[in-house]
Amino acid sequence: MRLKGANILVESLKKEKVGIVFGYPGGVVLPIFDVLYDSDLKFMLTRHEQAAAHAADGYARATGNVGVCLATSGPGATNLVTGIATAYMDSVPMVALTGQVKTNLIGSDAFQEADITGITRPITKHNYLVKDINDLAPTIKEAFYVARTGRPGPVLVDLPADLMFAEAEFNYPEKISMRSYDPVCAGFQGQLKKAAKAIHESCKPIIYAGGGVIISGAENELLEFASKASIPVTTTLLGLGCFPETNPLSLKMLGMHGSAYANHAITESDLIIAVGSRFDDRVTGKLDEFAPKAKIIHIDIDPSSVSKNVHVHIPIVGDAKEVLMALNRIVKAGDTSKWMDRIAQLKKQYPLRYDNSGDDIKPQYVVEQIYEATKGDAIITTEVGQNQMWAAQFYKYSKPRSFLSSGGLGTMGYGFPAAIGAQTAYPEKTVFDIAGDGSIQMNIQELATAVINKLPVNIAILNNCCLGMVRQWQELFYNKRYSHTCFQPGCPDFVKLAQAYGAVGIRVTKKADVADAIKRAIETKNTVVLDFIVRNEENVFPMVPSGEAINRMIGGMA
Repeated sequence: MRLKGANILVESLKKEKVGIVFGYPGGVVLPIFDVLYDSDLKFMLTRHEQAAAHAADGYARATGNVGVCLATSGPGATNLVTGIATAYMDSVPMVALTGQVKTNLIGSDAFQEADITGITRPITKHNYLVKDINDLAPTIKEAFYVARTGRPGPVLVDLPADLMFAEAEFNYPEKISMRSYDPVCAGFQGQLKKAAKAIHESCKPIIYAGGGVIISGAENELLEFASKASIPVTTTLLGLGCFPETNPLSLKMLGMHGSAYANHAITESDLIIAVGSRFDDRVTGKLDEFAPKAKIIHIDIDPSSVSKNVHVHIPIVGDAKEVLMALNRIVKAGDTSKWMDRIAQLKKQYPLRYDNSGDDIKPQYVVEQIYEATKGDAIITTEVGQNQMWAAQFYKYSKPRSFLSSGGLGTMGYGFPAAIGAQTAYPEKTVFDIAGDGSIQMNIQELATAVINKLPVNIAILNNCCLGMVRQWQELFYNKRYSHTCFQPGCPDFVKLAQAYGAVGIRVTKKADVADAIKRAIETKNTVVLDFIVRNEENVFPMVPSGEAINRMIGGMA
């Protein structure tokens, strides 16, 4: 069957069982939009290309499927860059489709030409510029295969305008084979035996679990492994939800704003079993003082991540699920009772808490009330900053894919469009974007997208009239010289702004009204903006100063 390029693209997306494409139209991609006009493939029009990428990212993180976004050439394509970089840093499977000028104009500085494959080379797992119509279908097949396999990541496919009109026989490949790309999933037996021996010999083991556990669907295997060997579990930010925080073995998140007991525990440990995590600087703090007595086992599907930041004693390259299944077959039940007694002592000595006295609304209290109202069964997305850390600290995550946040890149403006993506995937689920008043303004135009598509996303703005985390650093390290981090109170009026877009706006100024407002938002079948007026000098504690060892924290009530 001979088809035009635009038809080949859409039919290829259908072959990949794409549920929805997020994007924004433009001149050179009009042939694609013309085909979409008659297609049953769902397309969601966002109000900015960056939001389209974040929505595709949120859809992918919530479902585990590949998220797809589409933009035109030039500025349309470059507006995707922040979203692509966000997905790349957090290993999110995504295919970004961009329009390009005609093939004979490439390199001529044509109108709205941008070298998007060159621009995105460092932030994509792979990218393609399709120059032959006969390569289009195989390229799409390859793009999805690369995006979802091994360590997932974004793949970009650049589509010159003339190829969308060109014709070719449509034969979609059933299988793909790439000679230079063959991810290893099963760990080597010799390394597994070494790991089991180290676990049996350890007196103070700790599991350090990251987003790789969630990506591989290994949460059940992790729970079995930790329970069988009686090993406490701490997670990275992106690992939240991979191990139930209500389990006695949970140490919650570690790192710069992690629980103090997790930071002390990993510092005292003699064995770290890292699963799908990458030892980033927000976790390790001062590298040469990170877990000084610990031997390290690192399980990761990406061999380039092993020994990248810390020296690893027993590397195991493979998929987290397969490796944990193998370990569960050979690891014996362990007795770590003395170590668990010490963990209990640390939890008692350094609890995660805040001062909730007085009538002011504390942002931590708002997060706790969202947890109470949703019973931990919501999908939580966040922006970046204090709101992100409070959402990580005070909501108890027990299910994978229930916490979506920009961890690696720290992208302000991520949470709301990601919530749109998650709500699109699961219309029956309760979805909250926990936001700051600064970060929500990065993509607040997407209120139109949410309202028009009847998405009941709840946005909980912790409104402290400032860029909270930057202001916190200025308070602690710059002698309270608040340079350009404080906003004019009431600008904008979020309630009126919500109403202007057709959403529901609720302002909450009293602590006693917090729970009722959250309940009302959940019951409302519309997009809701909750404007919680909180103290502007509330800080996120504990905090490890940049470059300090993670067991030397400041602040808090501990």
